[in-house]
Amino acid sequence: MKRFRRHGHDSQRDKLKQELYQFNKTVEHGFPHQPSALGYSPDLDLLAIGTRSGAIKLYGAPGVEFMGLHDENATVTQVHFLPHQLELVTLLDDNSLHMWTLRAHQGVSELLEVGRFTLTGPPGAPPSVTRVTTVLAHSSGELLLLGTEGGHVFVVEVPGFRELEERNISVEDVQARIPEEYAPRRNLECVEALQEKPLNPRQVLIGYGRGLMVLWDLDRQCAIQYFLGTQQLESVWWMEDGEHILSSHSDGSYCSWSTTDGDVQSQPEKQDTPYGSFPCKAISKVLQFPTKQGPPFLILSGGMPRASYGDRHCISVIHSKTHIALDFTSRIIDFFVIREGEQHTGDPSALVVLVEEELVVVDLQTEGWPVIQMPYLVPLHCSAITCSHHVSSIPLKLWERILAAGDLQNTHYSNKPWPINGGQNLAPEPPQRDLLLTGHEDGTVRFWDASGVCLYPMYKLSTAGVFHTDADPNDNLNQGAEGEWPPFRKVGCFDPYSDDPRLGIQKIHLCKYSGYLTVAGTAGQILVLELNDEMAEQVVSATVVDLLQGQDGFRWKGHARLDVQEEPVSFPPGFQPFALVQCQPPAVVTAIALHSEWKLVAFGTSHGFGIYDYQQKNVALARCTLNPSDQLAMEGPLSRVKSIKKSLRQSFRRIRRSRVSMRKHQTTNAAKLQEINARLEAEALQEMELAPVQRRIEARSSDDSFTGLVRTLYFADSFITDSAHNTPSLWAGTNGGAVFAYMLRLPPVERRMDDPVTAHQAKEIQLMHRAPVVGLVVLDGRGVPLPEPLEVAHDLARSPDMLASHHLLVISEEQFKLFTLPKVSTKTKLKLTAIDGSRVRRVGVALFGSSRVEDYGENSLVVLTNQGELHVISLPAIKMQVHHPCIRREDVSGIASCVFTKHGQGFYLISPSEFERFSLSARWLVEPRSLVELPDKSTLDPSKARLRDDGRGYDGRGVRGVSDNEVLQEIQKSLEGDGGDTETIISKSPRPTF
Repeated sequence: MKRFRRHGHDSQRDKLKQELYQFNKTVEHGFPHQPSALGYSPDLDLLAIGTRSGAIKLYGAPGVEFMGLHDENATVTQVHFLPHQLELVTLLDDNSLHMWTLRAHQGVSELLEVGRFTLTGPPGAPPSVTRVTTVLAHSSGELLLLGTEGGHVFVVEVPGFRELEERNISVEDVQARIPEEYAPRRNLECVEALQEKPLNPRQVLIGYGRGLMVLWDLDRQCAIQYFLGTQQLESVWWMEDGEHILSSHSDGSYCSWSTTDGDVQSQPEKQDTPYGSFPCKAISKVLQFPTKQGPPFLILSGGMPRASYGDRHCISVIHSKTHIALDFTSRIIDFFVIREGEQHTGDPSALVVLVEEELVVVDLQTEGWPVIQMPYLVPLHCSAITCSHHVSSIPLKLWERILAAGDLQNTHYSNKPWPINGGQNLAPEPPQRDLLLTGHEDGTVRFWDASGVCLYPMYKLSTAGVFHTDADPNDNLNQGAEGEWPPFRKVGCFDPYSDDPRLGIQKIHLCKYSGYLTVAGTAGQILVLELNDEMAEQVVSATVVDLLQGQDGFRWKGHARLDVQEEPVSFPPGFQPFALVQCQPPAVVTAIALHSEWKLVAFGTSHGFGIYDYQQKNVALARCTLNPSDQLAMEGPLSRVKSIKKSLRQSFRRIRRSRVSMRKHQTTNAAKLQEINARLEAEALQEMELAPVQRRIEARSSDDSFTGLVRTLYFADSFITDSAHNTPSLWAGTNGGAVFAYMLRLPPVERRMDDPVTAHQAKEIQLMHRAPVVGLVVLDGRGVPLPEPLEVAHDLARSPDMLASHHLLVISEEQFKLFTLPKVSTKTKLKLTAIDGSRVRRVGVALFGSSRVEDYGENSLVVLTNQGELHVISLPAIKMQVHHPCIRREDVSGIASCVFTKHGQGFYLISPSEFERFSLSARWLVEPRSLVELPDKSTLDPSKARLRDDGRGYDGRGVRGVSDNEVLQEIQKSLEGDGGDTETIISKSPRPTF
């Protein structure tokens, strides 16, 4: 009976777990890593980006996002939307074509792969015959034209991927009518370009690598005109009137050809090299658009003088007398232009450029052509991310002040709205305002709106102005020199270079109630900042803290501290520093804690920890945690290379000595080997007797390096000396498994500026297994974690229970141990397996709300291990609830970058430029929910005739000519209940895979 009751309780608990916990990877924030292809659908108003890892990502209006992943781990080389359809085709570098569709399911669109195809040539043909180099999605929406390396053009029917062999265009057919005197006629090389003729979709322009261009009639299956170019061809572009063609070439020139001057043209009407007569790089793409009033826009990429500016990544925009070379900081992948009007035939409105590290959108209608600010796809890695910090439920007043400070930084952006707005965002409004703060290598902290699907930039804080750096304050990256040629203008925000690596941000802590911010860096600097709505000019003086406390025998071999500006510094509205703490030695700050109610900041390095009173601007505590054997802690990151070389040298010497001794003492070693084996067997038997979940904890030597490194700091108002009086305290955990507790005496409010804050050591705990302490939490009498500073004062949390006894939860890399306070006696513990190498890497406290009962929730511990697994552990019982694999164990940087939220979500870097968002909560879930539908057919261009495989198009009324067989097939489908309009028939037809 007892066993039956317990089983019922377990099943009830399992049901409750399902209401509390649910693991999902929800959305990827940031810029896709290693983009390789760009596509755009004017009909759907959607942007598509393909990557080298085989991912395909679609973006529309803010919040409208889709992602697909090819099964093949191959680079996406081209993306093409089918006109007037919800489908797109991708080409991979393994020569496979893939069909994707946006299919609606339960009111939400999903991106699905529905077919794949690979060209197969005749038996014995070389691979170049079918190696696809360019793709044309015909305006009929029913044909793909595939140009190949061998010079052939294959015609494929979609969506079924059926090759129409009788309509293929062989290179021999093209060569048949080329004049004998044309030198490259014998070898036309690959098909570089396929372009449909405006106003006559039955004619297609084929461009070959050696310079030849051919206008081909798809109905008559013959060439109509030849354009005998002799320079290596890069791209072609039809003028809107259908009577002129632009071609760009490898020598930095572009040419204009007329289609009304005869069947064979040996010379272009006009040839121009925009950047002079010196050897220039190739113009890889050229576009030209007319305007209603005035001259056209000419846009071309490349063409720079090879010797002087061959390393520049430029797109030149020429309109009337304005000529600007947009200079990007990384390689250009592709670009396109968005035009005004429902038919997208109006004046050019925006230039969209995809480069390797960011997406840039230039407003072509505002004077000066400013950049339009991005609502998504913002490059998180403008400077490399070094740390992250998440703050939930930001008060509205603080939120608005941060936004206002950010708006003042964005005056150089265009006022035009975001031009890509396809699809409908159906995701509910975020229930709260969340901030994600990222620290960067260049000393900046960026504030992101992490409330919803889009990670939107709000504000950027720079700490470099406090210090002397090598940066030139007169360096203006946005404008070239007056009269410079080419007329360069820097665009984009990607800037991976740091003026000084010591500026790198390592720790961030923001108090959302007081507006105080603490930022700590690589060279032992800790800045305390407050939010100010006005510009201020002030001197930030440094308070130096000696963490060695006069210990002898240690000499710092690492980098020097940063030099502080002695004269007043002007700070713009936003977060402004008013206090600076400088640790000596200037090692990396490894832990910080901010208590804005007590006006205290705690900080720790590999040498010790301290407390700074930022109200009185003095140091309240400095404690050295350095072990006499911690010589590595004195070297710093810049001297680690020398120590690695030294240790390798010593290892090789030990190996040599051991080989010599082995030859001398073979008999002795055999006896020792037997003894060791016997001891290992005994230990193995002892391990087998342990519980399977809680295995042996690895004992560590106190001589391990960096045992004094401070891993975590925690302020708490709890019972330290006796169970009758609660006092403020600071708890510090180290890499050597030690926990220090200091009792703090705060003067009364009226004497706060006069009497000093004092700290006295009250407790010291040494974990037996000496594993690094990565987290500390104090639980009140109800077993609830203590609230944040000022949280109770703002009526956002219950006052902690001070009647029942408190508990201290110590989280080490290998176990969770609960101690009673103030006696510090062990109450319970949970061991994490050490045999398979599992270690706690990240830990956080989260409130999990029930998805069924609105007012029920549980506080739990969220843990990420070095195996990439997520664990949820109940509080205060310290019992495992759920665990899920999340990150690959090989992805060390992803595991190290993980940050948890207060409501069971988290972020980690899947690449230098992308955060993956996940959720462990069944109630709180942020994920894209979007619907994409075809536009109203009345808005589509009626001049786009549709082609069938028999060559007939639609008649002038938009009614398709059909044969008797087709009529019979349609009648049979309607009798079988599979009738419907053309769109429905296409979506229901089987999609064969190849």
